[in-house]
Amino acid sequence: MTESSSSHYEVLHVAVTATDKEIKVAYRRAARTAHPDHGGDAAAFRQVTAAYETLMDPNRRKAYDRSYAAGRANASTAAASEAHFDAPAAGSHASATVHRPGTPRNTAGDPALYLPPYDAAEFQATGTVPLIPFSQASQQVHGMPRKRGIFGAEARIQREMRTVQLITRQVLPGIPAARLVNGLQSPADNSHIDHAVLSGYRLALIGSMLLPKGAYAWDGQALRHGGRSIAPPQLAHVVRAMQDIFPELNVTGWTVIHSPDGNLHEPVIDRHRRTAGAGETVQVVNAAGLVRGLKHFLSAGPAPNTVNVPILARLLRGMHTG
Repeated sequence: MTESSSSHYEVLHVAVTATDKEIKVAYRRAARTAHPDHGGDAAAFRQVTAAYETLMDPNRRKAYDRSYAAGRANASTAAASEAHFDAPAAGSHASATVHRPGTPRNTAGDPALYLPPYDAAEFQATGTVPLIPFSQASQQVHGMPRKRGIFGAEARIQREMRTVQLITRQVLPGIPAARLVNGLQSPADNSHIDHAVLSGYRLALIGSMLLPKGAYAWDGQALRHGGRSIAPPQLAHVVRAMQDIFPELNVTGWTVIHSPDGNLHEPVIDRHRRTAGAGETVQVVNAAGLVRGLKHFLSAGPAPNTVNVPILARLLRGMHTG
């Protein structure tokens, strides 16, 4: 393993949920193997030591997790190469579906496949453990809106819960491999990403607002209603940051506008003054538009019935805890 391709967790062969005791045991085992006095490699030993020092320090481990630190298991990298594709630019809706003649086409409605597979015999033979337990990888929803800050917390939780319920009820049932992760730390600033939906090689980042019913115009920068301008959550820079962190994915951003009465088709949002041919990094939609758009975006990607375990593990490491 090289430092560029392996996370600290993979270096020590522990799950991202590993306890301090499990990390200590794993470190002793890995250090014995990697130590130059026992026929190991000095560079590998330094990597083992760095992993241990980071994961055993609570503050350093928290910072490491929230950085979405890179790291994919060799097995997953090899398997992923079979379905390699050039990820479209952030915001692109171009289909990047890979299909080889003579092979069955995977669809979003097919049962979830895990990459790499959860193979107990292989784990035992190689002495490794999965990055996250199967019980966690098989969950479709991870985390819930948490109270943070002082002002507007209840209103924020209310609208985030609406989004969670909307995606859980109307998007996830039709896409078994889709995974909703709530409350991610933003890699671009000190803020949070309300929701992220991963399916195959596509990732949607979602923010939400609660606004009165009526007709709104979205010009790509601001919502306009009754002569006044409303700035939606700033997601474009977060989408770009996540696209840089996950170059193998197609990352897009969505802002969903909920109406007070729960009508999925309100408010009405018209798009005005869009530049022809311009890529739209973030879309602003009502609840019905989010359901329709997410289903299309996630289903149109390559291997939409795949749960990419290393990527899911990295997202789960980046969830905020307070």
